[in-house]
Amino acid sequence: MKRVRIFLVAGVIITSFVIITASKWQDDKNAKICLRGECYYVELAVTPEERQKGLMFRNKLDKDRGMFFIFPEEELYSFWMKNTLISLDIIWINKDEKVVFISENTSPCMNEFCPSIIPDKKAKYVLEIKGGVAGQLGLTIGDKAVINY
Repeated sequence: MKRVRIFLVAGVIITSFVIITASKWQDDKNAKICLRGECYYVELAVTPEERQKGLMFRNKLDKDRGMFFIFPEEELYSFWMKNTLISLDIIWINKDEKVVFISENTSPCMNEFCPSIIPDKKAKYVLEIKGGVAGQLGLTIGDKAVINY
């Protein structure tokens, strides 16, 4: 009977650890980005694999959600819409957290060749949100982003 109790306690401890670790990982992979007083809860794309996949194959994106790409250094980062099923606003943000380039209502692309969107300014971050939201917000170059990750 003691042995069964020990296994049960060990099972509860291990299960609790797994749940806490999974919750922590989930928290670490999400952030909040605010522009012009509107906030977006975003998934973080930090690794090369996460950045490559982005929002591919997603069927929908809520108005207050998005993906936030974090790059190791400020550079010119091009994006494309290959295998992206929804229209997106793509917003490049520099190391000073200022918007430097915007591609609004960027169309999905399911073709073999998809054109790249190439900004004219260097960025450290790129935010993808639902297409049309940046225009509704009146977002402009130079606007400050409040980044919490």
